Amino acid sequence: MSDKRLSKVKKEIDKLRQEINHHSHRYYVLDSPLISDFQYDMLLKDLELLEKKFPQLVSADSPTQRVGGAPLEGFAKVNHSQKMLSLDNVFDPQEFLDFTSRIYKLLPEEKVEFMVEPKLDGVAIELIYENGHLKTAATRGDGAVGENVTSNIRTIKSVPLVLYSQESDQFPSILEVRGEIFIGKTDFSKLNQKMLEQNKEPFANPRNAAAGSIRQLDSRVCASRPLDMFCHSPGGHIDDSKNLAEFFLHVKGWGLKINPYNRLCHNQQDVVDYYYHLQEIREGLPYEIDGLVIKINSFEQQKRLGTLSKSPRWAIAFKFEPMQQTTVVEDIIVQVGRTGVLTPVAILSPAQVGGVMVNRATLHNQEEIEKKDIRLGDTVLIQRAGDVIPEVVKVIKEKRQGDEKIFKMPLNCPSCGELVFQRKNEIAWRCTNPNCRSKIVEAIKHFVSRTALNIEGLGEKIIEQLVGRKIVRQFLDLYNLNLDQIISLDRMGQKSSENILAAIENSKQRDYPFYRLLFSLGTDQVGLHTAGLLAKIFPSPEKLFNASIENLQQLDGIGPVVAKSICQFYSKEENRHQLSTLYKLLNMSELQETPGDPPVDSPLTGKTVVITGTIEGRTRNEARDIIEKLGGKVVSSVSKKTNLLLTGEKAGSKLNKAKKLGIQTSIWLGYL
Repeated sequence: MSDKRLSKVKKEIDKLRQEINHHSHRYYVLDSPLISDFQYDMLLKDLELLEKKFPQLVSADSPTQRVGGAPLEGFAKVNHSQKMLSLDNVFDPQEFLDFTSRIYKLLPEEKVEFMVEPKLDGVAIELIYENGHLKTAATRGDGAVGENVTSNIRTIKSVPLVLYSQESDQFPSILEVRGEIFIGKTDFSKLNQKMLEQNKEPFANPRNAAAGSIRQLDSRVCASRPLDMFCHSPGGHIDDSKNLAEFFLHVKGWGLKINPYNRLCHNQQDVVDYYYHLQEIREGLPYEIDGLVIKINSFEQQKRLGTLSKSPRWAIAFKFEPMQQTTVVEDIIVQVGRTGVLTPVAILSPAQVGGVMVNRATLHNQEEIEKKDIRLGDTVLIQRAGDVIPEVVKVIKEKRQGDEKIFKMPLNCPSCGELVFQRKNEIAWRCTNPNCRSKIVEAIKHFVSRTALNIEGLGEKIIEQLVGRKIVRQFLDLYNLNLDQIISLDRMGQKSSENILAAIENSKQRDYPFYRLLFSLGTDQVGLHTAGLLAKIFPSPEKLFNASIENLQQLDGIGPVVAKSICQFYSKEENRHQLSTLYKLLNMSELQETPGDPPVDSPLTGKTVVITGTIEGRTRNEARDIIEKLGGKVVSSVSKKTNLLLTGEKAGSKLNKAKKLGIQTSIWLGYL
C-alpha cells in the first residue's frame, strides 16, 4: 500500500477516534448524549474494522482498546511524586467547628474558603497524563508506593485516554489527577445479579466490588465491571490553577469527570448547611456516600498549613451518622476465631441498610447479648457502624410476642465439640482444642490475608476444603502443596490450581519485612503495631525466643498481658519451629525490620491512644487489639505525646488530665 493511501486511512481513523471520544465524553462524563447507542456502536464498529485491516495504525489510546488485554503476571510498583495521605474524620458539627478553629488560628485574618465534595465509598486512584495521553494509573498503596493498574483503568469509559486540547486552556506536559473509583447503586445490583446467575459469590458492597475489579490481573474482567470515576484533587504535578475551584474547571474542560455535587463554601456555616443538605438527599444519589470531604480551596494556604505524618492539616472527612434499619433475629450462631474465641453472630432477616443487604451482625459476646437483652425472634434496630460493619443497636421490646428465646453460649465448641473455657478477668469464651478445624481455617485465612503474607487465590472455600481434608493443618503445609492436591478440590481447574501454586511460590521471593511474618502467625494480642515493635528490637526468631516477659515489658506499648501472651505462644515448640522455618523459607535475613504504614485507613492511623473507663462489649485487651489493627498505638498513661483519649463509662482522672493538656477525647464507638 502506498504511503499516500496509508496517510488517508490514518486521517480517517483519527477522525473516528475524535468523534467517538467526543460522544463518550458526552455520555459517560456529561450524561448528555447527542447520538443514540446504536449510532455510537456503529461508529465504534467502523473504527474496529479499519484497525483490524490496518493493525499498524492501532494505538494504546484508541477507544477500541478499552476491552482489556492479556492477563498480567503481577502489578509493578509506582512511586507517588507526592504522598497520597489519608484523612482524619469528624463526626458532628462541633468537631468540624473545632477543625475550622484550628485553621483560623493558623491563618489569622485571612479569608478561608472550603471546597466541599461528597465522600464516596470507593477506591483511591492516581492518573498520570504525559502530553495529554494516559500513561500510568496507580492505587494509593501505602501512600508512598502504589500498584500500577493502568491496563485496568484504561477500560473505564469515564476515564479519558487522551485529554481534550483547548487553545485557551492548555493542559501541562505532565498532569497528575487523583480521584475515586466507584460503582453506582443500580450497576452494583445488576453486577451482583449477574454473579448469582453465574453461581458466583456476590460482592458484599460496591467498594469491595470496585477494589476487587481494579486489582484483577486480567483486565478483560475489569472491562466487564461497571466502574466509574470522579476526580477530586491534583497530585504532585499540577497546572497553574491557584485553587481547587479553578483546577476542577480546567480538568473538566480536558475531559475528566468531576462530581456535580462539589460546592465552594465561603464560610464554616455554609459547610454545615451543605452537610445537612447532602444527608437529606443521600438516599436519592446514584452512588453510595458516607459523608463529605472538606478541603481548603486555596493551594497556597494548603501549602502553608502543611501536613501531619498521616493526614493533611487542610482537609477533613465529615462523616454521616450510620444508617439504621429494623429487622428480626432469626437465629444466633457461634463462630470460632483463629485464637479460639467464640463469637455469637445474629442471623437476621435480610434488610437493606445504606444500599447494602445485611443478613448478619456480630453480637461480640455473651455479656453484650445480656446487656442489650437480645433474644431469638426479637425485632432489633441495626446499623452499618461507620457505614461498614453491621451491628445490633437495640431491641425493640414493644414488638415482642412472648415466644422469643434467651440465648446462652454453648459449653462445647460448635466446631470440634471440645469444652470451652473463660480466662480470668476476660469476657470471651475460648475453645481448648489446638486442632479445632475452625481455628485452623481462621488462622490460615489470616496468614494468607492481604495484611499478612498476601497470598492471592486462597479464598475461604478453598482453605476450608484443604483443612477439612487434612491436607493443610499448619502454615508450613501450604508450601508442600502439589498440583494434584489442589485440582482434587471442588470446582478447581488446571489453570486456577497452577495460579495458586504460583502465588505460594512467589511469596518466597517477596521482600517481606519480619514484622509481617510475626503478624501473620496470629499471636493473640499482637497486631501490626506490636509486631513492628518486636521486629525492631528482636530482628530474628532466635532473639525473640530468648526474650523474657520482663524484656518485652520494657518496650513502649507492651504491657504484662501482651508480654505474657507472646511468651506463651513461643514457648510451644510447634510455633517456634514454624517461625524459624518460615523465616528461612521466605528469605528474610537481609531485610529491614521496620513497619511501614498500616494497611488500614482509619481515624486512628499513626495515633498514640489511651483508653479509660469501661468499654461497652469489649475487654481492655480486645480494645487494644482493635486499635492496633486500625493503625493506632495504645499506651497506659496520658502525656503530652498522647493524640487521643478514648473513653468508656465511668472515665476517671485520665479524662481530666487529657482536658488540661488539650488532648482530643472521644467516646468509644461500638464498631471500633
